[in-house]
Amino acid sequence: MDYREEMGRDDVLSRSLKAGKRTYFFDVKKTKAGEKYLVITESKKRFNEQDGSFSYDKHKIFLYKEDYDRFAELLSGMITYMKDGVEPPVNELDEIGFFTEKDELDFFKED
Repeated sequence: MDYREEMGRDDVLSRSLKAGKRTYFFDVKKTKAGEKYLVITESKKRFNEQDGSFSYDKHKIFLYKEDYDRFAELLSGMITYMKDGVEPPVNELDEIGFFTEKDELDFFKED
């Protein structure tokens, strides 16, 4: 049995990156139709002071083939901006507007 069979039938390739208290997992998976997609998971270890146990907060992004190129281009542009201050070009097809601080608080508030 090779590692792909051990990981599960839809798992194709996995890599991880430890970054301080966080771990990022990059998993290439396959749909039932055979299409590959990427799952990026951020996992952060949390300590529960009440009972002394640990748990993990996980957040996932699912990236499908129709979005690979635009996602990679925008991610690269944002990283370049953080390093060099050069803003990435705005693609009006991808732009959905800008969050204000109030918008962000409203978006992330729990119901």
